[in-house]
Amino acid sequence: MIDPEVVYRETTPRSGALHERAVTVMPGGTTRTTTYFAPYPLYIERGEGCRVWDVDGTERIDMIGNYTAMILGHSHPKVVEAIRAQAARGTGFAAANPVEVELATLLCERVPSLDAVRFCNSGTEATMFAMRLARAFTGRPSIARMEGGYHGTHDYAEVSTHPAPAEAGPADDPRAAPDSMGTPGWALEEVVVLPFNNAPAAERIIRREGSRLAAVILEPIIGAGGVIAATPEFLRRLRDVTHELGILLIFDEVISFRVAPGGAQELYGIVPDLTTLGKIIGGGLPVAAFGGRADVMELLDPRREPNIAQGGTYNGNPLGMAAGVAAMKELTPDVYDDLNRKGARVCEQLTEVFASHHVPVQVNGAGSMLALHFTDTPVVDYRTMAAGDRQKTRDLFLDLLNHGALMAPRAMGALSTPMGEDDIQRFVDAVDASVAELRPRWESREPTSQTSR
Repeated sequence: MIDPEVVYRETTPRSGALHERAVTVMPGGTTRTTTYFAPYPLYIERGEGCRVWDVDGTERIDMIGNYTAMILGHSHPKVVEAIRAQAARGTGFAAANPVEVELATLLCERVPSLDAVRFCNSGTEATMFAMRLARAFTGRPSIARMEGGYHGTHDYAEVSTHPAPAEAGPADDPRAAPDSMGTPGWALEEVVVLPFNNAPAAERIIRREGSRLAAVILEPIIGAGGVIAATPEFLRRLRDVTHELGILLIFDEVISFRVAPGGAQELYGIVPDLTTLGKIIGGGLPVAAFGGRADVMELLDPRREPNIAQGGTYNGNPLGMAAGVAAMKELTPDVYDDLNRKGARVCEQLTEVFASHHVPVQVNGAGSMLALHFTDTPVVDYRTMAAGDRQKTRDLFLDLLNHGALMAPRAMGALSTPMGEDDIQRFVDAVDASVAELRPRWESREPTSQTSR
């Protein structure tokens, strides 16, 4: 019976050796927790198009694209040329630059909610500043967020992203739970947790806590938490109740911006007060942004008193701005339509593959993103996602690596524009082969409890 970890160790000796060296200088051998997985992370040396090569020279189809950021694939010629040309002119200045004006204009033209925008370097920074703006604008201290959503790693965000369901209170009235050691007690007091896709319960909690809420923040399509799309009714109810109570509605579109030229808000036809962006807007470089209503964003204007200062040595860095402009210009409506059609087709094919092996899996898809959940229950919120079999997920992830396909360890995937029909079929075939190999292992295993991550 195949053990995917044994095969992985046998075929990635240089990654294993690099990890032994890396753990002496970085905790866990990596500087990014999400890239670590047992027994050791894969070390990628280069990428081109929709493929990557590890340090052992093994080629794999890249089905995650740096956690959805590489929508144009790796080393896209126009992005590479934009970076090269800007690098020759300079890589950073203690001044504003013309390229940031160009990218800001492109984003404000595309995204319905953006009257004005500010740049930063990560989704964590973007959501941190959006929440700060909301507190400053409303004069209220608290933020409401969805259980199971992900908004980065600052204090207000480090609450109830992946709580143990048994310790998180009722499903329709979740209790704030810390995400890690070091999450301050005040964060638990100032963050209100809402159930995703449960409009009546969410509205009830918002009305109960409304006098202290500055904002409700959510991913209209939960990304890292399992590719779970909000229902239109859920978003409409949130928009209506927040507007009524003077609470700002923040859409975190760091991941969901890849589903349409104007993001998920364009698809749903619902305009939030503030929006956070990242991932694809930097063309592969570390760029993020937050923006929204002019009357809210003007609090950042240094010409007014008082104002909110927003510093950052690399905010609006010309390299990232140039790469972002090149990427955004490539992402036309036709490109989005084609990518989303491919995404839907992959989900249909994967559903057929798992059904043919009689393995219960929920294939969640949204645009060009997908996630696999080993459960027979539809995954519509955090609690249904947390009920999936994590051991099967890990087995599949490792075995797909052995079959030449790279997903996220949580079995999340994202397509990129260089993927042709042959690439998509190669991925589907890899899943088919892996499930065929792993099914005897799964059937022989004693029933396992469904635990949360």
